[in-house]
Amino acid sequence: MRERLGSTLVLLFSFTAQTQTVPAGWKVIKEGKGACQIAVPPEWVPFGEMSGAATFHDATTAIAVVTSQLGQQFKPLSPGLLRTIGVPKEKMFENSATRIFFQDKTARNPNDSSAFSASVPAKNGSCSCHVVVLPSIPEDVAKKIALSLSPVLEREAP
Repeated sequence: MRERLGSTLVLLFSFTAQTQTVPAGWKVIKEGKGACQIAVPPEWVPFGEMSGAATFHDATTAIAVVTSQLGQQFKPLSPGLLRTIGVPKEKMFENSATRIFFQDKTARNPNDSSAFSASVPAKNGSCSCHVVVLPSIPEDVAKKIALSLSPVLEREAP
């Protein structure tokens, strides 16, 4: 009985933690394998069926893409890899055992885009997303999309 209660509480807290990352009214977009998901604002539209992407107006204004990497073990980025990909310290928001989140491109003019990347561990690998937006889209929206990245929870049979 105690083991079952413990398992139920862990699942409940895991589900609660995941659902807290999806802002109210936002749409959930799942990648093609159904293993990973992100959430986007209600005015964004899916970019084709089962594509794991959504856009705002069109793909040149804003696009968010979610993917899964089955079999790829999740781990924080090493200092050497960070130097190689050139992420400045102030643009690395999180590099932990539970999430990697950074800004990999900053807009330099109104026609240029900013981009954010995130990765999280999943049951059999990892989940990743990339969000690219023009300056007309607030960066906090792009960040919320990236932070909504999560594996899709499997519901246990009763």
